[in-house]
Amino acid sequence: MTQSPAQELFDKEQFKRDILFNIKYMFRKTLDTASSQEIFQAVSRAVKDRIIDNWMISHKAVEDYDSKVVYYLSMEFLLGRALGNNLINLGFYKEAAEVLQDMGLNINLLEDEEADPALGNGGLGRLAACFLDSLATLGYPAYGCGIRYKYGMFRQKIENGEQTEQPDDWLKHGYPFEIKRPEYAEVIRFGGYVRIEYDPKLGRNRYILDGYQSVMGVPYDIPITGYGNKMVNSLRIWDAEPVVNFNLESFDKGEYYKAVEQENLAKTIVEVLYPNDNHYSGKELRLKQQYFFVSATVQQVIHKFKENHDDIRALPEKVVFQMNDTHPAVAVAELMRILVDEEDLEWDEAWAITTKCCAYTNHTIMAEALEKWPADLFMTLLPRIYQIIAEINRRFTEKIEELYPGQDSKVRSMAIIYEGQVRMANLAIAAGFSVNGVARLHTDILKNYQLADFYQMMPWKFNNKTNGVTQRRFLVHGNPELAKWITARLGTDRWITDFELVEGLAPLAEDSRARKEFQKIKRANKVRLAQYIKEHNGIEVDPDSIFDVQAKRLHEYKRQLLNIMHVMYIYNKLKDDPGMEFHPTTFIFGAKAAAAYKTAKQTIHLINNVAEVINSDPDVNGKLKVVFIENYCVSNAELLFAASDVSEQISTASREASGTGNMKFMMNGAVTIGTMDGANVEIVEEVGEENVFIFGMSAQEVLDQEARGDYFPGDIYRDDPDIRRVMDQMVDGTYSNGDHEMFRELFNSVLYRDSYFVLADFRAYENAQRRVNTAYRDHVGWTKMAMLNTAHSGKFSSDRTIQEYVDDIWHLEKVLPD
Repeated sequence: MTQSPAQELFDKEQFKRDILFNIKYMFRKTLDTASSQEIFQAVSRAVKDRIIDNWMISHKAVEDYDSKVVYYLSMEFLLGRALGNNLINLGFYKEAAEVLQDMGLNINLLEDEEADPALGNGGLGRLAACFLDSLATLGYPAYGCGIRYKYGMFRQKIENGEQTEQPDDWLKHGYPFEIKRPEYAEVIRFGGYVRIEYDPKLGRNRYILDGYQSVMGVPYDIPITGYGNKMVNSLRIWDAEPVVNFNLESFDKGEYYKAVEQENLAKTIVEVLYPNDNHYSGKELRLKQQYFFVSATVQQVIHKFKENHDDIRALPEKVVFQMNDTHPAVAVAELMRILVDEEDLEWDEAWAITTKCCAYTNHTIMAEALEKWPADLFMTLLPRIYQIIAEINRRFTEKIEELYPGQDSKVRSMAIIYEGQVRMANLAIAAGFSVNGVARLHTDILKNYQLADFYQMMPWKFNNKTNGVTQRRFLVHGNPELAKWITARLGTDRWITDFELVEGLAPLAEDSRARKEFQKIKRANKVRLAQYIKEHNGIEVDPDSIFDVQAKRLHEYKRQLLNIMHVMYIYNKLKDDPGMEFHPTTFIFGAKAAAAYKTAKQTIHLINNVAEVINSDPDVNGKLKVVFIENYCVSNAELLFAASDVSEQISTASREASGTGNMKFMMNGAVTIGTMDGANVEIVEEVGEENVFIFGMSAQEVLDQEARGDYFPGDIYRDDPDIRRVMDQMVDGTYSNGDHEMFRELFNSVLYRDSYFVLADFRAYENAQRRVNTAYRDHVGWTKMAMLNTAHSGKFSSDRTIQEYVDDIWHLEKVLPD
């Protein structure tokens, strides 16, 4: 294959000189005396220098074309490490690796020096990162907009089997790819009171916020490089700084806390992702965070728009705000505030603009994620914003009552403020010109159940955009040997930007030589993961065992508990019958539980305690191993996806909006065991039922069962001795050194509630797992399934998803920098 233009322009000698120069002038050292971290910083700086020109060219092209730009508002951006990904997208990863090798350096070890940016947690944040990658690669102008968290969610440590949370100080050594942009700083105001003055020029009242506290939002830009082009978009993350750093007058009076009050306010806002909100101050902080980054973004967008445009009414022609779930929904009210209070528009004019600029993505049907805020908190913290939301609610409620006279249930479900709560999803739907779900099943459930009244009232707003992930991160970077094999077998690398071309691999499932090549790559990835597990967990696992992996945020609906209960079941069977036909299996878990989520943390504790018992029992003779990957993040996720044989996607049907882990596993040749939930439904359609292992209740059955309210898990516990034995082992000391109370609450949650139908689906899951174990013993048949999963994963590229957003919602035009 011919070299790409980027490869042809790459000057190896200059790259080497730049690295040595950076080591010298950044650290006053030589290559021989610099630490690995310092060398990483120097290499990253040299790479960033090669991004800067394209970044500036891209920015100028967007301005010259006066392009419409999407501002993707998200509380999370789970980027992963940037060095390798940037080198891949720039087109000279191989050449840079060769330069480093000539200098006696290993690029893989240098990449390990990079801390994963702690800007997100789960699938929501990773999806946002994938979308930014695809927008740049497809040539569409975009900003990701979020918060520059100092410590992220937390760094997970497992101590005595339990999750503990430690600060994730990812900025400890500085982040070489970010650039501070103080010239774009904005002031954000909290608290105070609203003073009303009549303005004779306007002929109406003017609303003025007084007595407020303020912080400065200061943006940091991170480049998002497109693959194989010159397009570089930006992730703009906002840091908080005090407007006045230090009040000397207050200090001299002995009012020491007041002297640094603004500094403390600013510091608190950006310290952690998702502060614990099971108390008032936590709720207040989370709402502050949301308003902080939204207000900073919307203000800056308006200021930028006005630099080149005279008429604010043209804003929808140039700007679209995509609200990634309900967290940024306050953008609706903030935009209204600016248009009414600062741009002096009449309400109806401002509303017409706002409702053409704001679009909303719903990521869940879970009630706790459809954010609701106490009205008194809102009134106190954001008094003017609350007034605006109250007026939106008044007008919207009038419209509901006009369309559905006498139907109080409609107001009850759709009102934005109701029974002392501000309902952010309702605000986003009322104002958004587009409301999309993230998998076909999820969108159907929204339209027919969760948001049925909204859909009946405004059906034109609703659409589906099935999620996708970027093959550049999760194949080209995360599984380079498989990526090389795909390119060699297809005879082109165009699949890297046109992922549906991998369909051409499907016939190779019948080619014995191709199957052996595929098996060899998979085993090498399993060996790589086994080495990681040995180094980090001290556990030896067999690369020839089945690697069965469940790696995702820990929540009850994702049913990690079902998985570990099944492991306990297998262990019992092996203890009873050591000669039982069973292919050795390594069950691997990776998950973080929210710090205040007690049931989720107990599940992690149970997993680790079960692992300790099983892994030290010589009776199972290596047939069964359990591993919990500490501090699950993008970098170790890449190892898991590449090495997995089985992908656990076992959420309670109807609960998982889409899933994206299911797609990452699939494209890396893992076979799904799962329910017909979220995007699993579309995965089955693409790859065929014969190439996945589906089990359990359907979404409709779950919804009907809940409506009837006649599910009694105690009946299953009583009637199934195997399930009863597993359940009893939670509280008889088997996995708790004789402590009968350690997992009592977990036991009770299943026995008396089982809100996520763990026991109802247990036997179906156990049956599916037996089918997996049998199928894996047929190496030819299993490899065919694995290859076909990769071959039929083309639909699940975020490039396809983004093109659908562009075509149906955003209506952007490509920008092609010269």
